[in-house]
Amino acid sequence: MNVSGAVAEGFEPVREAFVRNFEVLGDRGAAVAVYRDGHRVVDLWGGTRDVDGAAGGAPWEQGTAQIVRSATKGVAAAALLLLHQRGELDLDAPVGTYWPEYKAAGKERTLVRHLLAHRAGVPVLDRPLTPAEAADPDLGAAAVAAQAPAWEPGTDHGYHAQTYSWLTGELVRRITGRAVGEWIADEIAGPVGADLWLGLPRAQRARVGRVGQVDAPAQSGALKTRPKPAVTAAYADPASLTRRAFAAITPLPDENDPAYRAAALPASNGIATADGLARFYASLIGEVAGGVRLLRPETVELARGEQSSGPDRVLVVNTRFGLGHMLHGAASPLLSPTSFGHPGRGGALGLADPESGVAFGYVTNGFRTSVTADPRAQALLRALRTALTAER
Repeated sequence: MNVSGAVAEGFEPVREAFVRNFEVLGDRGAAVAVYRDGHRVVDLWGGTRDVDGAAGGAPWEQGTAQIVRSATKGVAAAALLLLHQRGELDLDAPVGTYWPEYKAAGKERTLVRHLLAHRAGVPVLDRPLTPAEAADPDLGAAAVAAQAPAWEPGTDHGYHAQTYSWLTGELVRRITGRAVGEWIADEIAGPVGADLWLGLPRAQRARVGRVGQVDAPAQSGALKTRPKPAVTAAYADPASLTRRAFAAITPLPDENDPAYRAAALPASNGIATADGLARFYASLIGEVAGGVRLLRPETVELARGEQSSGPDRVLVVNTRFGLGHMLHGAASPLLSPTSFGHPGRGGALGLADPESGVAFGYVTNGFRTSVTADPRAQALLRALRTALTAER
């Protein structure tokens, strides 16, 4: 495998793991980037731009971007935290303070922090939206505003796989008067210089590769883990919260459709380069080159302060969430116990680790069945830990 890019001295284990992801773990096209104290120390890419590109297909280039699925949720959470930091959003206010229509069907006491931490109780829609309906922010917002909660808001947690789009996006729109994708472009991606989009501009279409589902190699050498029977049963049962949460958009969107990519769904369809994802997280915990820092230290503590933990009513495993970001745990191992970030189902991962000053981004065009802990991203994190340990 011809891997391009560079690593700083001491980070060679990350390159070795990245190469192994292609040779053993079956990556088709991917990139990884790491920042340390605001400076890039790893920038690698390889394979083909399109998951279905045969030998000789267009190569992955330095600026190639991909859809990152739920890794977008970390960006959406940062948008609300930034509004809080600016004094425009009270985390302990009822959602209805900003969005009066939300005060319906038993959701009157839902707080903004409940929404961020997957405690709002509305991971499902009684009537799923079509992809075209989901792309309409008015229809999505109206659907979740009218939805009765599956549990009393604030009393439990469960992953809001799709509805997180309209919950977060509508709050940004109500507070700022601007569409969430536009706001993120102007207030986050632009100032930071991150190649990151929510609502892909037409001018950027040529940079984005085709994604798809791929199987893990039969002889990858990776540790095989069998899901718990309760998890298997939840994904198999059409009536379960698990199936209904992921099916809040039905049928599943075509992630290669330009119309879907042009929509702004903060739960699921952000598009980024690995460098864009890592640079975004670097800007949350420190200054990136150019002197930009998005979150103050006290806001970072809010981001990674545990709000939800234990059995997740949707994912049916133990999960941990801060205010919108996943926290280090068995279901979603991050770089260290101080890390916060968000995976994308089946592949992508972005995170920040305040203790080490490290930010990490991995994107791929080949999605697997994993939800929170993809073996390829985990292999890169293990190598990164090795590099950091060797420094001490």
